[in-house]
Amino acid sequence: MTLRRKKKKKQDAAKGQKVSHFVKPITFNPGVLVFLVIFVYIIIMVVSYFRQSHITPYEVKLGSLAINNTYDGVILRDETVITSDFSGYINYYARESEKVNAFSMVYTVDSTGKLAEMIGDESADESSISNESLSDIKNNISSFAVDFRPEKYIDTYNFKYNIEGTVLKLANTAVLANIDKLRAENYADSIDFGYAPESGVIEYSTDGYEGLTAETITPEQVNGEGYDKNVLHSNDLISEGDNAYKLITSELWTILIEIDEERAKILEEEDYIEVRFLKNNYTAWAAVSVLRQNGKIYAKLDFNNSMITFASDRFVEIELLDNAREGLKIPNSAITERNFYLIPEAYLTSGGNSNDEGFNKESYLEDGTLSAEFVPATIYNNVDGMLYVDESVFNIGDYVIMPETGERYAISKQASLIGVYNINKGYADFKQITILNQNEEYAIVKSNSEYGLSVYDYIALKGDSVTENDFIYD
Repeated sequence: MTLRRKKKKKQDAAKGQKVSHFVKPITFNPGVLVFLVIFVYIIIMVVSYFRQSHITPYEVKLGSLAINNTYDGVILRDETVITSDFSGYINYYARESEKVNAFSMVYTVDSTGKLAEMIGDESADESSISNESLSDIKNNISSFAVDFRPEKYIDTYNFKYNIEGTVLKLANTAVLANIDKLRAENYADSIDFGYAPESGVIEYSTDGYEGLTAETITPEQVNGEGYDKNVLHSNDLISEGDNAYKLITSELWTILIEIDEERAKILEEEDYIEVRFLKNNYTAWAAVSVLRQNGKIYAKLDFNNSMITFASDRFVEIELLDNAREGLKIPNSAITERNFYLIPEAYLTSGGNSNDEGFNKESYLEDGTLSAEFVPATIYNNVDGMLYVDESVFNIGDYVIMPETGERYAISKQASLIGVYNINKGYADFKQITILNQNEEYAIVKSNSEYGLSVYDYIALKGDSVTENDFIYD
């Protein structure tokens, strides 16, 4: 067989054979499927998280508020200005802000001026002042130094006059003790004596506020506009009829402060209030009332003790301590307002086989028959026999039926409540609150009320971002 024939045979054999190509089989990897499912789930949860409105919880605790209750007030008292019956140089023998009895000698008037010279000689002699009196002066100086504030620098002048007056009165007392010497020198006949017409506290200053009451004082006088205090000194030359001193005749006294309408509403609910005096941190209780006059609102604080402590003051800085009341402290951001339907309490009933409270709502069956369907409802408050019911339970125009009589009531009245959303049970539940006190950040609310909050409850920090029955997402 030739080479050409062999080659042709091989070609013919190749043409008669089928050629099959190898295909790689597809394999299934369950791990990839699990990964894809988890990845899709994570994507869904992330998107859902950012689309949801998240509720930040806040734990309710007991507390109180720091409210700026500091006021400048004007003091009103039963004061009588006593005038002199004589002319000459006046000298005082009763210490300022001390109580004198009726017919006690208060001052002398020397028509010659010789007594003034003698007093000057006595005051120059340190031995004329007892150690006890000197100790009193030192205590007054020490108290002034401790309480001094630059913004009240005018008190420095009052302090100066008081110390000068005290020293002179001590010297005058020593001179009076030597009245026999005056008689021996024929000076006694030129001296006239002034006596207190009744018992009271002595003050050696006048300011025109004597005789004013809370009802007659003007807004300008309350604010101290143009206030002028006339201090009376020993050795002053006076004429008959001039002011000699002032006598405070009653332990009852009043402080008048200007307030706003919000504060007035709070104080109108109080009979008494505790007051702290910034001058000495002394505290006292006052009967409180609210006056509206001359376009202003005032709180009238009436005291029945401690008048002598502030006898030389006309204006005083005080702090009202009504914010000492404690309650549940919550942030203002949690407070919201919600509307409700009002339904008379007489229509409230219980469900057939349960103790759930609700109402018999009038409804129609498919055949047009009138029927009563029990609808459970949460009661949010009860005010004068009217129940506050969730708006989602009824519509305006629905009728509820009284269980005993079948009387119908058309739902139409609405009212709102101030409250917060309680989230103890994992969903938002509106709770009414009663605000006792409030500042810019927090409110103090009444605790353990029937429809309200209790300590350690959890509420939504932002009340306007929550609606009733919202599920709480952590």
